[in-house]
Amino acid sequence: MNKPLRRVAIFCGLLVFALLLRDNWVQFVQADSLKNNKYNRRVMMQEYAQPRGDIIVDGKPITGSTTVSGSDFKYKRTYTDGPMWAPVTGFASQAFGSNALESIEDKILTGQDDRLFFNRTVDMLTGKKQQGGDVVTTLNAKAQAAAYKGLGDKKGAVAAIDPQTGKILALVSTPSYDPGSIAGMSNQDKQNWTNLKPNDPDSVMIDKALRQTYPPGSTFKVVTAAAAMENGLYSSIDQPTSSPLPYTLPNTTTQLKNEGNIPCQNATLRVALQYSCNTVFGKIGADLGKDKMLAQAKKFGFDQTIDTPVRAVASNFPTSMDKPQTALSSIGQFDTAATPLQMAMVAAAVANDGKLMQPYMVDQLRAPNLNVIEQTQPKVFSQAMSPATAQKLQQMMETVVQDGTGTMAKIDGVTVGGKTGTAQHGINNSGLPYAWFISYAKTAQGSPIAVAVVVEDGNANRDDISGGGLAAPIAKSVMEAVLNK
Repeated sequence: MNKPLRRVAIFCGLLVFALLLRDNWVQFVQADSLKNNKYNRRVMMQEYAQPRGDIIVDGKPITGSTTVSGSDFKYKRTYTDGPMWAPVTGFASQAFGSNALESIEDKILTGQDDRLFFNRTVDMLTGKKQQGGDVVTTLNAKAQAAAYKGLGDKKGAVAAIDPQTGKILALVSTPSYDPGSIAGMSNQDKQNWTNLKPNDPDSVMIDKALRQTYPPGSTFKVVTAAAAMENGLYSSIDQPTSSPLPYTLPNTTTQLKNEGNIPCQNATLRVALQYSCNTVFGKIGADLGKDKMLAQAKKFGFDQTIDTPVRAVASNFPTSMDKPQTALSSIGQFDTAATPLQMAMVAAAVANDGKLMQPYMVDQLRAPNLNVIEQTQPKVFSQAMSPATAQKLQQMMETVVQDGTGTMAKIDGVTVGGKTGTAQHGINNSGLPYAWFISYAKTAQGSPIAVAVVVEDGNANRDDISGGGLAAPIAKSVMEAVLNK
């Protein structure tokens, strides 16, 4: 070969080598980034070329798919009772992506999960279209409906858990939205998205049961009572406490007030919870100190995110406080803040003799042929308190429902324990307070449900807002749904 031809051959060889190098770089190094690029429309077209798998409650799908005309996306998502189930499902939108279970379990629902490789191979060989798998939830449809109906047009949230397993039974946030209204690519879908104000901190798209924290008010006194007994401050729930009336916050001249003329001076723990004595529990917090109160709060799950698998934001018990602030934090005020899920976990730990189970809402992931590819096993989150302390707290909370502020939660023939709370809101308590109720129901087989309800009723008179009046009846209806009452 003469010299010019040899040069051309070498140059062509280098071009072929460069082409192969670039091809391998694109296919193996850049594959994931190109696949996930928001401008790669082919990925989206493939995702919506077949129906998504379903999210299942009580054996029935609460999602579906429907064909779309005039679009290169063949299918879009549909929802049954969308506003009621939105905190569970989230949304899957051709235009705006997805969130909650629709996002977390997207690969299962679209059939792209590696564990579905065999199913995809069989479908390809038999000529079938690719199918998505199903997400089987732990939710209880009757409990969810009772919570949603109970909240009605009020602003608030409900979280309910099975204390023995950690299964989430209900998760409601109101006001809500219909995920189906933003599932497509039409101008109407885009207008609906704008109307929902997704970036507004008060948007209806925010899941208040998992993603919103509130001052828990007097419901937090259950945590403070647990701390008092776990740290040996008081050994009996019927012994008088060292609680003066009036009680002046340490190192100040400020008196901590109770709501009304109630028997709080040196009250026993049982009576103090029954009447919700701020003075008793505020002094307990100050006497124990911030470190012991913080340690107890953390055992219940405060100051850490909870993956259900949808992530619940961390509830807050302050880490830097003086004695007066510790007293206020111990009655659920100052900077103490909790999600409804967190307060349901507090009630669940009491009901389950101190053992707090990890909350979860996905029971199974199923292949299109209904084979189970993943099964969630209950696991312990923490030992929040000793069984002896939990059983004493059960007696106290059951007194609250029988003879105290929580009588609206009584259920005939069932043992119910609860705690009301009316949490201050706004600068100098200028806003309407939040009404709270946490509770559990107990049968001969143990406790099948623990509930937390928080209500903001902007239409109520200030004097009419109370955990016992607004929130307790909702909790009762949710418990009755699970108990089949």
